[in-house]
Amino acid sequence: MKPCSTHRKPIAWLALDALDVQEARNLRAHLETCEGCRRYLEEISNVTERLIAAETEPDIQPSESFHQRVVGRLRAEESGSFSETVVAPLRARLLNWRVVLPVIGATALVIAAWSILEPRPGVLLPAPSGARAVLTPNVTNDLDPTISNYQMVANRSLEELDELLTRQGNRNPPPTPLYTASTLPRANASD
Repeated sequence: MKPCSTHRKPIAWLALDALDVQEARNLRAHLETCEGCRRYLEEISNVTERLIAAETEPDIQPSESFHQRVVGRLRAEESGSFSETVVAPLRARLLNWRVVLPVIGATALVIAAWSILEPRPGVLLPAPSGARAVLTPNVTNDLDPTISNYQMVANRSLEELDELLTRQGNRNPPPTPLYTASTLPRANASD
């Protein structure tokens, strides 16, 4: 028969004679009715008697320096360094493949998304045909007279903007079509 699970610990304390009087009395009353707990008390009592009989006084006394070294090492283990107290449990968890594989996969996914979405400084984005002349140095092509082209040139250098505006001001504009009453489409008289 097995002892009652709720009485195992108190039976061990009773075998060591470490229970108070009232608890010992209640436990002994239970032992009279429970065969499993009675056998468990006998086994524990035999073990404690043998352990008490085996205790002998050692003939060897450790030196004071030995005692100091042991105490020093114990204190060093108790305090532990940062790596032992924080990093070691974290390392043990991260070495578990069930954690490592998802972490590596998520990291690879983040790096891939970042590399796709992040603009690269050395790569120029396609620009309108007029803006390409601004991006390539020493090109004599004039830009289209738009505000965005002027802003790009001004961001590079105000001298370049001045040169561009001077060139565009000095060139002969294409002939503008003249509109007269005779060239305009006539409105229907019925309107």
